[in-house]
Amino acid sequence: MYVKYFKRLIDIVLSLIALILLSPLLLLLVLAIKLDSPGPVLFKQKRVGIHKSHFNILKFRTMRIDTPKDTPTHLLDNPDQWITKVGKFLRKTSLDELPQIINILKGDMSIIGPRPALWNQYDLIKERDKYKANDVPVGLTGWAQINGRDELEIDVKAKLDGKYAEKIGFIMDVRCFFGTIFSVLGSDGVVEGGTGKKKADKEESLKQ
Repeated sequence: MYVKYFKRLIDIVLSLIALILLSPLLLLLVLAIKLDSPGPVLFKQKRVGIHKSHFNILKFRTMRIDTPKDTPTHLLDNPDQWITKVGKFLRKTSLDELPQIINILKGDMSIIGPRPALWNQYDLIKERDKYKANDVPVGLTGWAQINGRDELEIDVKAKLDGKYAEKIGFIMDVRCFFGTIFSVLGSDGVVEGGTGKKKADKEESLKQ
């Protein structure tokens, strides 16, 4: 009931409000990206949604147009060489994710949920299957994002996503929402090319 109706209603209302309020910032970012490097403003990439369906996620482009396609940043050799100057700022502040407000409005994803995996991140998709984390709406941010983000190893990330799937509800979404605000302000867990490099003990987060 919550996921199908109330969660979806919250997504629609908040995404519409966000598009209106953030429109001046969005226009400034569009201009900055165009002036910084050649290429399109938006970046589309095939991602895995609920029940392992596919959709095209939208982001502000942060990398050069000659960057290898469908390759996670952490698998690139020297990922910094592919990221534009404006792109580094957008990634550090997570502003590159703002166009996903459109994905949320369309129903491709939710505000809160496991981050959508790349279509070819088979290891993460397989791990999430173990915890039924592929059977809930994917999101702009989630439990794993406020407990390690890019630094988490695949198995730990999948377990945290599974914990979200297990406890999905209004209270859990509120915790993730406000937890994200603090994480973004502190740029917690942002490690270019560093996915899976942190072996931090996340047992406490898994218990909560």
